[in-house]
Amino acid sequence: MLIDKDPFRCFMPYPPVRVASAGGGPLAGLTLGVKDIYDVAGYRTGSGCPTALAMSEVKQANAPAVDALLEAGAAFVGKTHTDELAWSMYGMNAHFGTPVNPAAPDRIPGGSSSGSAVAVAAGLCDIAVGSDTGGSVRAPASFCGIWGIRPTHGVISLEAVQKLASSYDTCGLFARDGETLLRAMSVLMEDSAPLPDVPRLMRPLDMLAQLGPEQRAVYDAAFGGMEATEVSVYPEGVEATYKTFLTTMSADAKVDVVPFIRSSSMPLVRGIDGRADAAEALTDAEAEVGRTARAAFTAAMDRLLGAEGVLLAPVVHDAPFRLDAPVEVFDGFRHDAMRLLCVAGLAGLPQVVMPARKVDGAPYGVSLIGPRGSDLSLIRAAMALSAVPA
Repeated sequence: MLIDKDPFRCFMPYPPVRVASAGGGPLAGLTLGVKDIYDVAGYRTGSGCPTALAMSEVKQANAPAVDALLEAGAAFVGKTHTDELAWSMYGMNAHFGTPVNPAAPDRIPGGSSSGSAVAVAAGLCDIAVGSDTGGSVRAPASFCGIWGIRPTHGVISLEAVQKLASSYDTCGLFARDGETLLRAMSVLMEDSAPLPDVPRLMRPLDMLAQLGPEQRAVYDAAFGGMEATEVSVYPEGVEATYKTFLTTMSADAKVDVVPFIRSSSMPLVRGIDGRADAAEALTDAEAEVGRTARAAFTAAMDRLLGAEGVLLAPVVHDAPFRLDAPVEVFDGFRHDAMRLLCVAGLAGLPQVVMPARKVDGAPYGVSLIGPRGSDLSLIRAAMALSAVPA
């Protein structure tokens, strides 16, 4: 890392290598952290995995997404921690440790983009690159009380980035405010389908039904006074939709990451072992059923949103849990969170997370989900709505 001190343990302690930046440009004056699944010239790519780090050569070029930010003037300050192979949501890496959540030091920071979220929340960099497959930008943004975006799937290059599940993987960003997030995202993409100045707001009742009273109170404080149409987003029900997500993500992982796990004989920590086994056991017929259901869900979401619709959506079901939580919390929290996170992921839609209030002393964010290709205008809409007095 290139910063002097890292009290929140969010950067990988690699020997510092200077990475060229344009100096001038739209991101001049901003510092940049990069999740350690992206190639950065002069560094190995560790992916939170000692086996992958040992097998990695020193990279000679940057991933295109990183290059674009550097060419726009951002100054690189280090590679950030990630959950192993980006295949977890908690930010706790058994090999390299757990970054400290600046907003709630006794709680998980969220992952897998743990280091990037913490670095931004702690003020150690202004923007940070993460990745979001099942929620790896959105969850830590909510948990650390910062802004984050999962973009429309496929609009930002993932060349020279470790794969997890290709039809879900996206390049996301973190920032401490909407203006900076918009400034950085504008370097990486343009809107192909911008929202109107006054989008059609929708309140997803079947997402809100998954919240407890305290969480719903935070949501209502952010969005409750806004005129919005009440809608449902799970045409086949929450559990059927979540099963579709698990099936299709596992089908991707079976191709994208399980072969490395098996061929390298890497030791498997709790969590990854079961997910790898489940992906490997998935049949082609089961995967095809999942893909068909996913296509139907995507079409339904496209019809619901149209060109002007925006969901006023919860991000996850709760604030981050404590680091010393019992094992049953570790086993169940991920599934409860992903029943909400899977909505944007399944349909490949952009979702912007913004800070809200706290639940039990820890941050709990809210979000907007918009039509595909509306990413930049969705950030603008989030900025406008966050400025509306509660």
